[in-house]
Amino acid sequence: MGEMRVVGIRVELPANQPILLLRESDGDRYLPIWIGQGEATAIALEQQGVKPARPMTHDLMKDVIGALGRELEQVRITGIQDGTYFAELVFDGDLHVSARPSDSIALALRSGVPIHADESVLSEAGLLIPDEQEDEVEKFKEFLDSVSAEDFGADES
Repeated sequence: MGEMRVVGIRVELPANQPILLLRESDGDRYLPIWIGQGEATAIALEQQGVKPARPMTHDLMKDVIGALGRELEQVRITGIQDGTYFAELVFDGDLHVSARPSDSIALALRSGVPIHADESVLSEAGLLIPDEQEDEVEKFKEFLDSVSAEDFGADES
């Protein structure tokens, strides 16, 4: 199981489908996960440090978890089947709850907990980007720096 870090969100054209890009913290593999617009907005807002006027669903989830006296310890991407990723939230007391990776990662960013991917997922879907493509990764990072929540149609109400 490898620890992952969020590189960012990108929008795949022409379908306008957001892609969440993760990278191994201590490795060279990237993990692209196609996600929904709402989750893309939630992740992008949190990465940019934007606090909406009203809490979003993932903020509410974090608050409810705390109010119930539980602690989220980590998020794990546990599997992939027919192009669909599976994840789980791991709480104190070894409690595991099945969840979508996009929701899990949005919650992990808000909670400051690590994101892990099972080796089986990285072996199946992880991408190695050759050195000659590193400039593409840099371009992607530049894109992420220039994108705003409004690009995802975020509504802060």
